[in-house]
Amino acid sequence: MLTLWQRLPVIVRAVLTGLIVAFAGTTPWAILVKANQTHHPEIPWAVLPAALYLWLFWRYVKGEWWPRSTAAARRTSCRSNPVPAEIWGRALFAGSLGLIALVSLMNVLNRLVRLPAQQMGDLSHVSSLTILGWLLMSALVAGIAEESAFRGYMQGPVERRYSLVIAILVTGSLFGFAHFSHPEVGLVLMPYYLAVATIYGALAYLTNSIWPGAVLHAAGNVLGSLDLLTRGQAEWQASPSPAPLVWQSGPDARFLIACLLFLVTAFVAVWAYAMLADVAKKYSGIALLQPMTTATVRGTEV
Repeated sequence: MLTLWQRLPVIVRAVLTGLIVAFAGTTPWAILVKANQTHHPEIPWAVLPAALYLWLFWRYVKGEWWPRSTAAARRTSCRSNPVPAEIWGRALFAGSLGLIALVSLMNVLNRLVRLPAQQMGDLSHVSSLTILGWLLMSALVAGIAEESAFRGYMQGPVERRYSLVIAILVTGSLFGFAHFSHPEVGLVLMPYYLAVATIYGALAYLTNSIWPGAVLHAAGNVLGSLDLLTRGQAEWQASPSPAPLVWQSGPDARFLIACLLFLVTAFVAVWAYAMLADVAKKYSGIALLQPMTTATVRGTEV
């Protein structure tokens, strides 16, 4: 007899599971940062317990420990499959080009709509060492917890049951809504989060692994945080002092150049993803969506 959980549509189960994993992976770090900001902010003491928790979290979501009955399902859902060296380089290259295209897109959108500024809050009482520790730990949490939740547990079942496009729309929308807890985030930023989901989601689909996306996600968070700390510029902002909207000033040369740069970078990024797909097919053996076991990566049958 099917349980109530099994009767739910795949997309509902994937969304609920992904959100639970994301909440479990990120909430403890948010609580620890808040406590560290209040108590002894001169020392990044929150990093150590957060690192221990993240290690335990990671081992569990990728299929270890009790209950053993769900170990195989967790291992598949997490999508932490090994990536061959040749695919690693191409995946990082394609993803980096995708992020460059994203920056170009935001340069265009900043002239079409007024995007919000991101607020850092008062960190004057926090030491530089503590801020550095928070920055690096936040990047690890984003790379491991968010990628395993959104590109693993959530995207995988949806793309297998429906399609990659629907999976990216679902994960991108939920990823955006999850950031609505930040006061500056609203619907105007949904194109940004959908683009992010496309970049990382396509990498997970083509490599059948969250690892390339996790590395780029963590690196992107580090660069974005440094930009915010040093220049007061959010990751989706073209500059702290944006130019007038084209509806007010007209499509000037700066806007037209931004549009051209976006088209060029987007084209190059799509080409890089296509090249990655060609190489990935050789290693997946029978289908991109099936797990890459050690045997299939080596070119032998399981």
